[in-house]
Amino acid sequence: MAEAGECPSPQSEIATDRPDVTNSSLVVPDGSIQIENGLNTSGQSAGKGFDGSNSRLRFGIAPCLEVLVDIPSHVGRLTGSVDTGFTNVTPAVKWQVSGLPANLSMVAGVGLPTGTPAITGAGFQPYLQVPWSYEFGSGWGISGMFTSFFRPSDLTNRQTTEATFVVERKVSEKLALFAEYVSDSPTRGASTALLNVGGGYLLDRTEQIDFHLAFGLNRNSPDYIVGIGYSYRWDNIIGTAARPRLWH
Repeated sequence: MAEAGECPSPQSEIATDRPDVTNSSLVVPDGSIQIENGLNTSGQSAGKGFDGSNSRLRFGIAPCLEVLVDIPSHVGRLTGSVDTGFTNVTPAVKWQVSGLPANLSMVAGVGLPTGTPAITGAGFQPYLQVPWSYEFGSGWGISGMFTSFFRPSDLTNRQTTEATFVVERKVSEKLALFAEYVSDSPTRGASTALLNVGGGYLLDRTEQIDFHLAFGLNRNSPDYIVGIGYSYRWDNIIGTAARPRLWH
């Protein structure tokens, strides 16, 4: 884990945007490529379904700066009348603010209208996001995220606010566990709330497997979500050595 306010280097351990809803406050190291994948199954009143591979590609293009792309996932039906189809392609830019006593990033992205409207809704869907984290020491830390999703083409719900809060504990050099609260509040319509617990296990410095289990906290939320994932980072792939020096 990078020290507070410092951007990661290739010597840093992998920091992923999964399995919790709260994304990492750290960017991918300059010159690195990271791929994060997952598979979920869930149950709700309409039936049971699954989604995957929930893949996010992250590229460290400069110190403290990355571009990322969520590639389409398939949403499938196991029982009931759950909608099926694909999610949007969603590119974004993430900037980690350096020099702060905690880790803080700012993200701006947009969902492109490439998915199944029954799953994603219609039109372009921009979002703004601020993930943060703070380490107390002895393996304990807290983190959270504030996101504002915009749906200009949706006449009934043009904006949804999502807030998360996480308590984390690194129980060994390789295993970290978390408990997370997630709340989604649309401008119109019913809000949802989840309790999400899980963890990540480092296979090595650049490789992680993870798991999570979420429970709905109100009648509008999914009854449960169970997921697993795998992430890997390749360092010094993007040609940082060929970039001209900007200092003397």
